[in-house]
Amino acid sequence: MRRSIIRTSVATITTAAALCAVLATPQAQGPSTTVTSEQLLAGAADQTRWLMFAGDYSGRRHSPLTQVTPQNISRLAHQWTFQTGTLGMFETTPIVHDGVLYLTGANNFAWAVDARTGRSFWRYRRELPEDLRVCCGPVNRGFAALGNRLFMTTLDAHLVALDARTGAVLFDVELDDYKKGYASTLAPLVIKNTVIVGVAGGEYGAPGFIDAYDVESGRRVWRHNTVPAPGQPGSETWPKDSAERGGAGVWVTGSYDPELNLVFYGTGNPSPDFHGEDRKGDNLFSNSLLAIDATTGVRRWHYQFTPYDTHDWDSTHVPILADLTIGGQPPRW
Repeated sequence: MRRSIIRTSVATITTAAALCAVLATPQAQGPSTTVTSEQLLAGAADQTRWLMFAGDYSGRRHSPLTQVTPQNISRLAHQWTFQTGTLGMFETTPIVHDGVLYLTGANNFAWAVDARTGRSFWRYRRELPEDLRVCCGPVNRGFAALGNRLFMTTLDAHLVALDARTGAVLFDVELDDYKKGYASTLAPLVIKNTVIVGVAGGEYGAPGFIDAYDVESGRRVWRHNTVPAPGQPGSETWPKDSAERGGAGVWVTGSYDPELNLVFYGTGNPSPDFHGEDRKGDNLFSNSLLAIDATTGVRRWHYQFTPYDTHDWDSTHVPILADLTIGGQPPRW
């Protein structure tokens, strides 16, 4: 569970002169250029781009930009303000490509904005059901991109593909029934020809899962349940029928190692989050780090940080990948 304060002011987006200067392209004429798999693998190597939630697959969120320094930061100057016309707060990381910002906001609004002028190219608004239940604010953490497509998750537990050039809906698939307590707030992760997403809903007893969908058709390729079904490894850690209300949601974007072809995701609290009398056991695979084969959805390994959690200690962190020399020894794979 995530606790936050909802701001009830009209949200705005601002940028500064030094930030705009890093966009080497001229003023954007409109969204057009496609995003390739090679560009996603290159991450932030091209300083004019930010093509995924964490900048690259490692999850490090490190920008190689050097224009802003301790010596010149005082000279940052306001350039423009984009009024979104919506209430709520931003938890999004914009996609930046060819001088265009692609960003999402509260209640599944989305925009394509000229990074130099703040001019909007298009606006998307999702019609959400009135009986929606969302634990911790109607937020969204951003787009994923491939080709001319943008992918976003929705508060009513759908995956939507938009045309980056127009904002038109290309496909809309249901992850699961929002009436069961499911929602989705994370930024998807595109790997090869699939887009990977997860669901929230642990506060409402919805068992978590991670899905992969075909980027063209929206067809589901695989599903990895973060709470095991009866008879599956780990199911013995959920007594009686407690796994049916298991939680272990996935509401933060994961990381990917191309060499190992593994995605890494953290999972949330077991459900009920503060009452454990009916689920005594380790409650796998809640509060865990999961390593999952990106092609098949099969779990390779896991590490559980907090077995039998009764304090709501989610482990939905962004896994950061790095090769480290420890005790004089390089990593061995």
